[in-house]
Amino acid sequence: MFKLRYSTDPAWVETVLSNFDAFLIDHAAAEKKASGMALSMVSHYPDKPDIVKAMIDLSIEEMIHFREVVKIMTARNIQLGADTRDEYVNKLRKLMRNGSELYMLDRLLIGGIIEARGCERFGLIAAALPEGELKKFYVAITESEANHENLFFDLARNHFATAIVDERLNELLDAEAALVAELPIIAALH
Repeated sequence: MFKLRYSTDPAWVETVLSNFDAFLIDHAAAEKKASGMALSMVSHYPDKPDIVKAMIDLSIEEMIHFREVVKIMTARNIQLGADTRDEYVNKLRKLMRNGSELYMLDRLLIGGIIEARGCERFGLIAAALPEGELKKFYVAITESEANHENLFFDLARNHFATAIVDERLNELLDAEAALVAELPIIAALH
């Protein structure tokens, strides 16, 4: 559908692999936050049945991912950490415009971009891991994130003209690329 405009630096994969326990803690937090975000959209858009259904399903799927990451952590004797602020997500949220229609469009598109970045990064992790259960898990997560990305863009196109969606998506993709280029390389999803 579209391509992110900045590829994750290969040093990010090395950083994650060298501190995988920290990455797992962050990954669990990201899945939990994604589930909460989906539920907040259900509350925010109760008059949009397609968004309600999609976000209920997404919330459940993200919570299942959270549970699976916690199982991996438990097997490695790692505990959940306190939630921390995600600089990447918070900076993207600052790009959301005021006005109910503009905000809804931006929220959907930014949701899709976040899922696309997760898909890219989980795919990099999956490719770098040795054969085994952990690799299989990250291959499956990568596929799931790709579906989520498409879900958000499909929802945007359900409610807005394609030209409007594409124009705003281009603006947000440029902003996201600049943001990712400036992010510190740490053992975290973003």
